[in-house]
Amino acid sequence: MTTFTTGAGTVTRDALAVLQPGFTGTTAPDWVRRALAEGLVSVALFGRNVADPEQVTALTAQLRAERDDLLVAIDEEAGDVTRLEVRTGSSFPGNHALGAVDDPALTRRVARELGRRLAACGVNLNWAPSADVNANPDNPVIGVRSFGRDPDLVARHTAAYVEGLQSNGVAACTKHFPGHGDTSVDSHHALPQIDVDATTLHERELRPFRAAIEAGTRAVMTAHIRVPVLDPDRPATLSPRILTGLLRGELGYDGLIVTDGMEMGAVAGTYGLEHGVVLAIAAGADAICVGGGLADEDTVLRLQEALVAAVRSGELPEERLADAAARVRSLAAWTTGTRRSPSAADDPAPEIGLTAARRAVTVTRAAGPAPVTDPVYVATFSPAPNIAVGDETPWGVGAELERLLPGTTTGHFTGPSAGTEALRAANGRRVVAVVRDEHRHPWMGAALDTLIAAGPDTVVVEMGVPQSAPRGALHIATHGAARVCGVAAAEAVLAG
Repeated sequence: MTTFTTGAGTVTRDALAVLQPGFTGTTAPDWVRRALAEGLVSVALFGRNVADPEQVTALTAQLRAERDDLLVAIDEEAGDVTRLEVRTGSSFPGNHALGAVDDPALTRRVARELGRRLAACGVNLNWAPSADVNANPDNPVIGVRSFGRDPDLVARHTAAYVEGLQSNGVAACTKHFPGHGDTSVDSHHALPQIDVDATTLHERELRPFRAAIEAGTRAVMTAHIRVPVLDPDRPATLSPRILTGLLRGELGYDGLIVTDGMEMGAVAGTYGLEHGVVLAIAAGADAICVGGGLADEDTVLRLQEALVAAVRSGELPEERLADAAARVRSLAAWTTGTRRSPSAADDPAPEIGLTAARRAVTVTRAAGPAPVTDPVYVATFSPAPNIAVGDETPWGVGAELERLLPGTTTGHFTGPSAGTEALRAANGRRVVAVVRDEHRHPWMGAALDTLIAAGPDTVVVEMGVPQSAPRGALHIATHGAARVCGVAAAEAVLAG
């Protein structure tokens, strides 16, 4: 059986300390527990590790029995990207809904409550918020994960989110530096390139990151994107110019730099996983996120060995690895120091997510059609989900309308014949058509054309970025597809 190297000194422990791996299962595997004894400081939780809050609490307690000053990271943006509520949908709207309301105090309260729930489960590092400015409406991976397309709006809400989350002792990890909003390629699959000039980059992409740094964000996550104006050769995650020169030097950031998932195609498919990890640490990254896909002991061993070998060969300075490991341990110490017993100020605010989702809804009414009072047919038009969102999390308004209007039924459709199939399935009933980013999917727009032509009283619910012009008898934009956004949308359907 493979075991972790022991007795190889500080370099070996430091190589393990900079890794932030995932694992499978809802209890701590033996290999993770051994690694914690050998110097591992961080682990990452994904949807596969979550059954319910009580189970996560037990899991993190099991892990901390091996190492008390442990960083437990999770990708809990809320909204469309949720891990704690991966099988039910989030109790909080995502960034785009909060940006649509544009009340930083509300964003701070939502993030504070999210931080309270994470801390209660033993999670102390959240890979959020997304500070990306949604400059490209065709972006396939950011979209509603962004607060919006205005840099100042994104900046003030990013700062509020950081403050709210960290007020409960959960470190924020602001992402994806230097900004993933102006891309049309998903870095999970390939390497995107952002062709902007220096002025645009500084005034648009970097403004929210400056705000996050001023707000005290404890971590920043890198983007696997190429920005030629900064570095024509290497993506940000592997670029000394971007991580050490820009983020550390020019912006004065002194916290933890975490990579995006290193097995993503933008890096692993171009540089190879082991070499990419060495290049990332050498460039200035401190913590290596891995485990979204490769969640096993062998991956951790291979990466640890690659880092040790790079130090021995001179490719990676020993001092750089030591500095990275020290920054990981420093953040772990901060989270341990901020751990405290709940006080009156920490009273739960369970309704804050639904309150925010309701405030984010915008409704456009056409003259004439009657309000919805009878059972309807809910036609949900489902695009292929990106990897960040995943396909496990339910979305839409069908379940809530079925509860509010007994007799309502729901169908899911996709592709060129979606409109015709939905019309046939509705069988004469009034239709509530649910879409997600209609502007990015021509087949979805064509399906709405078919339904509205056949039934002018069709209600349209847009749960993505509301870029297309409102249409239908009633058009409801939720600015996200979280569970609470679906509840708010169903209420709006009945309110007319």
